[in-house]
Amino acid sequence: MAVYTEVDDAGSFFNPKIWTGTGSSLALTGLGFQPDFSWVKQRSGTENHFLQDAVRGSTAVIQSDTTAAEQTASNGMTSFDSDGFTVGTDSGWNGSASTYASWNWKAGTTTGLSGGTITPSSYSYNTTSKLSILKYSGTGSNATIAHMLGVKPTAIIIKRLDTTYAWAVYNKSLTSAVYHLELNNTDAEASAADFWNSTEPTSTVFSIGTGSAVNNSSGTYIAYVFSDVSGYSKMGGYTGNGNADGAMVYTGFRPAYVLVKKTSAVGSWWQFDNKRLGYNPANDRLYANDNAAEATATVIDFVSNGFKFRTTDGDLNGSGVSYIYMAFAEFPIVSSNSKAGTAR
Repeated sequence: MAVYTEVDDAGSFFNPKIWTGTGSSLALTGLGFQPDFSWVKQRSGTENHFLQDAVRGSTAVIQSDTTAAEQTASNGMTSFDSDGFTVGTDSGWNGSASTYASWNWKAGTTTGLSGGTITPSSYSYNTTSKLSILKYSGTGSNATIAHMLGVKPTAIIIKRLDTTYAWAVYNKSLTSAVYHLELNNTDAEASAADFWNSTEPTSTVFSIGTGSAVNNSSGTYIAYVFSDVSGYSKMGGYTGNGNADGAMVYTGFRPAYVLVKKTSAVGSWWQFDNKRLGYNPANDRLYANDNAAEATATVIDFVSNGFKFRTTDGDLNGSGVSYIYMAFAEFPIVSSNSKAGTAR
């Protein structure tokens, strides 16, 4: 039976964007929306990954590949615009003749948040695409934070802003809510009750413990909270088969972006999208935990209903090995207006 999407046009809420730098201020258009969360990486060199959002402001950056505190990049991403964003002259965003990739999400609602024991100081959320961006101050006591998505979150990414500290990642397919991953390193999932207070998120709030990565009494934090949306986004896990023909991961849509991490052992955070190469195998990869330049590895196909590995690489498809992923759509299998996604 066909599975219909809740989001007919995925490009209204998520879009990758690639460009070649000019060394001069450059307006990048064609996203189809004003982004509220943008993740940028230089492809041709070893600049860091830069994450910026509308809640903190476009020039406030954090780096997925380091534990560094929030920094100001006045000549990085200088503004979020109605159909994209503008980059300045900083080589992390716009070095002359350098190539770049970005992954961009729309949120947009900035009023009406209520609930939880910690109230974010600023926020933006979208109840259709199920994304919340929440800036909050820690209390040092077990707490809950409202996310406004109306369904249980399936992935949460948190970074402390005021000082050097590791990232914290929740995914519904980790062993339990006692476990977490760190976006800035290759470590396997680790057990620590003070991250999520050993408590699964609910349709209204997510829980945080007393750990400094998520809730120090003097800390400030940004949280990116995601939930699955039929035909648009899916967070989950899979088990590798160790065969160059598979594993196949069903998402219900043709992906525009996939992030994969081994959880049972050390492994990098692999990033793939539909723009940097544009056809199968979608084989240009970056690592979210590493500032390395883009490299070719013929390992994955994007297909109409998910993604399929073409490798025995243990980071992606080791026999019996556990992995988690985040995926966002280019096309659903079947939308409400019967526009079907097609394999490439």
